[in-house]
Amino acid sequence: MKEKVELAVADGTRMAAYVVSPEGGGPHSGLLVFQEAFGVNHHIQSVCERFAAEGYVAIAPELFHRTAPPGFEVSYTDFPAVMPHMKAVTTETLELDIRAAYEWPTANTQVKASEISSVGFCMGGRASFIANSVVPLRAAVSFYGGGIATGLLDRVAKLQAPSLFIWGGLDKHITAEHRRAVTEALSVQQKIYVNVEFSRADHGFFCDERAAYELHSARQAWALTLEFLRP
Repeated sequence: MKEKVELAVADGTRMAAYVVSPEGGGPHSGLLVFQEAFGVNHHIQSVCERFAAEGYVAIAPELFHRTAPPGFEVSYTDFPAVMPHMKAVTTETLELDIRAAYEWPTANTQVKASEISSVGFCMGGRASFIANSVVPLRAAVSFYGGGIATGLLDRVAKLQAPSLFIWGGLDKHITAEHRRAVTEALSVQQKIYVNVEFSRADHGFFCDERAAYELHSARQAWALTLEFLRP
């Protein structure tokens, strides 16, 4: 079942979210799905639908809700159009949105409250990392999450669940040094994590609607993600 829901955020704002539930009775595992910079678009919705087919109640909150109308999305070729919205998203507002998104499945009788995980892509990869530090997740997956190494490593000590980090080896935005800094911080804090680099993949390689799509890496990353999230 597909539906749009509206979530109340602690700062008084309202946030739309796309929800897909599996066929058949629950309760099911829950999954927070965090968007790329281009909105909760066709790709992110299809990702939610793929996870629902695997038995998850997937919810994708619209993280630009303070500066953009519900349903906002931008073409993958028009990155300048998303910049004002990205700049308006702070770690503090992300925390509020994460808590609001997390409250929805925990209040849903069709979701197992002890089996809520997160996955995110690009800016959503950063959101998934932050989510693991603010709500009690079962697992957290970050696809090429930008800004983790350059501003969020102080949160590593707060991570509560095992983490899966997926990177593109050709990604010029997230360098090898950045990726190393993340894993070194996790090791120092003795956190449980899996770190995977797909050497022939670039930033955004999982999205089959982007020029960077790399079929083989995307297939393998999907299989690994499903196994990592398995209860």
